[in-house]
Amino acid sequence: MQDPNADTEWNDILRKKGILPPKEKPKEEEDEVPEEQGSKYENMTLDELDEFEDEEDERVMEMYRQKRIAEIKAVQAKSKFGDVREISAVDYVQEVNKAGDGIWVVLHLYKQGIPLCSLINQHLRQLASKFPQVKFLNSVSTTCIANYPDKNLPTIFVYKDGDLKQNWIGPHTFGGMNLKLDELEWKLHKAGIVESTLEEDPKPKVHDMMMSSIRTSSNQNRDSDSSDDDY
Repeated sequence: MQDPNADTEWNDILRKKGILPPKEKPKEEEDEVPEEQGSKYENMTLDELDEFEDEEDERVMEMYRQKRIAEIKAVQAKSKFGDVREISAVDYVQEVNKAGDGIWVVLHLYKQGIPLCSLINQHLRQLASKFPQVKFLNSVSTTCIANYPDKNLPTIFVYKDGDLKQNWIGPHTFGGMNLKLDELEWKLHKAGIVESTLEEDPKPKVHDMMMSSIRTSSNQNRDSDSSDDDY
């Protein structure tokens, strides 16, 4: 038997004569049904959706706010120094070995009456204020270490987690009385103790110092020649 729904010329004639019923229209494909019919979004009004989005934003913002607060507290926990503290031998274990996990300790051994020691103490006070997460200490050399020789002064010992990480002993390691604050900061930065914003060593290069010396000598010679011409 011929299919009455088939697209043939004969069927079309029969449909026009009313012998066959009109051809059935194909059912339109239904929209896909969401997998989660019970989704909390499905029955929400626009206002409810807007309100939900606000709540989501607030939740995300609160999450980031709490994260930021935790970061600030972590920095504040480390930034608890800010000055140079004087210690003696009896304080050494508590102040140095037990300073705390991950804490850098900079200990300056000095003596009154040695100009470079006084200069370094002055520089360290400024650095302690600038880098409060680092523990800066000083101690009279023979008070901290019996019979410590003056020829080794100034001395800076650097510790972390109770271990000696760095040391600078004697005036030659600091460049003498020409030591500038930025140069000492750079020295600590290069050793990984502080995070300086200095981009390069502020100490004049050897070549620059030689050229400066040559220019000074040349100027002095010209002044001398000019003086001779006056006679």
